[in-house]
Amino acid sequence: MNIQKLIELVNPLDVSRTKPEGDILNIVQDSRQVNEGSAFIAVRGEEVDGHMFLEDAIHRGAKVLICEESYYTEAPGVCVMEVENTRALIGKLAHAFAGNPAENLKVVGITGTNGKTTTATLVYQILSTCGYKASLLGTVAKRILGEEISSSLTTSDPIELANDMRKMVDAGSEYLVMEVSSHALVQSRVSGFDFEVAAFTNLSHDHLDYHHTVKEYARAKKLLFDDLSDEATAITNIDDEYGEYMVSDCKGKKILFGFNDEVNHIITNAPEGLTLVIDGVHIDSPLVGKFNAYNIGQAFEICKALGVPENKISEALKTCAGAPGRMESVQIDTDGLPLVVVDYAHTPDALENALSTLKELKQEDQNLIVVFGAGGDRDSTKRPEMAKAAAEYADWIYVTSDNPRFENPDLIIADILNGFEALDNVTSITNRKEAIHKAIADAGSNDIILIAGKGHEDYQDVKGTKHPFDDRLIAAEALKLKAGEVS
Repeated sequence: MNIQKLIELVNPLDVSRTKPEGDILNIVQDSRQVNEGSAFIAVRGEEVDGHMFLEDAIHRGAKVLICEESYYTEAPGVCVMEVENTRALIGKLAHAFAGNPAENLKVVGITGTNGKTTTATLVYQILSTCGYKASLLGTVAKRILGEEISSSLTTSDPIELANDMRKMVDAGSEYLVMEVSSHALVQSRVSGFDFEVAAFTNLSHDHLDYHHTVKEYARAKKLLFDDLSDEATAITNIDDEYGEYMVSDCKGKKILFGFNDEVNHIITNAPEGLTLVIDGVHIDSPLVGKFNAYNIGQAFEICKALGVPENKISEALKTCAGAPGRMESVQIDTDGLPLVVVDYAHTPDALENALSTLKELKQEDQNLIVVFGAGGDRDSTKRPEMAKAAAEYADWIYVTSDNPRFENPDLIIADILNGFEALDNVTSITNRKEAIHKAIADAGSNDIILIAGKGHEDYQDVKGTKHPFDDRLIAAEALKLKAGEVS
């Protein structure tokens, strides 16, 4: 991109006289990624202000600096552009440098506290099964057609997102299904392109360390729908108390989805899976639980809005297993062992959903056991609320460490324990591996054990270091030890 084109795109409040020769090769917001010929955009983050690294960007060869405060108007050979808000601009520039790949994609965005990953994965699986060329961006993984790439954020930064879209288009993708977090919406990470379809799953207690109040959290989610064009489709869970609010100012077509009428209802919810009717269409799914019925229903509505025939969606859902680490059973080839289920549930609402589902499925002679903790450096007010959810549904409870990050795990556990009215059936074990082994060792052969909080994650974050840790592997190890006792 030449400098004049970049100036036209930025439309700066002020620009220095220097006009470097040659093309501007790329745009970066991390000065460590600057190469000769880069444009560096200084973005103010929650913890780090990119303006602190303007000198470093110059030293590394930046041709252009885009900033809110112009310190370097006389920097030799560097063009400095001053703008009002770099964060609001970065998405537009990122997509321009990537060649506006979203123009060649039908983009689906899914937001909500719980269910984003499963719904997004189901939509991706339906499209792929039906022969559509689809890619996926989410918490568990990025998928460019069939190729999986690890993912660390629910929604990437604007530059990474634009570059990923470019790769998807180059690989032949026609659809992109992506999770959209509240942080991403507030931080303008999904600016610079339009969504074809947007969906809201639900809203419950989470991320209040960032948004401070539920009202602010809801307002952040609503941004996705406020920005839709009149040609887009908005799908909202009308059974959630925030469902109507989300689409109240939406210009696009609105689809209100819920299970409160004859058109949409649950026929059976059994250990073998769900049988539903959505828009009058019979659907069988291997997933279990009422909360998964909502995920399936919204995936159906999303694919229908994209033009996929109803019968093809129904047929595909018979084999769509959803996301790993979401109500995923851990089994070894030995009889007489408890049923162990691993789930990502890390909010009070998600934990209640998972436990209530398993309680509906268990028999009178079975105990429901839960192992859970809470993440450090996150909203601490949800910790006692998670205890209340566990106390309501579980017969035996093991409170342990999750991802303590930079917090003392024992203090996190103490916060959780404060939420219990009684501790007669509660055991606290800080070491998560020991807690999982203890829960499985103590369980009867007919019991059900839920290990909640980490799901698909294969690490435990302790003081900034991610140590290898997978609940599924630890549970399998414990089951093998128990199998030695029962064989």
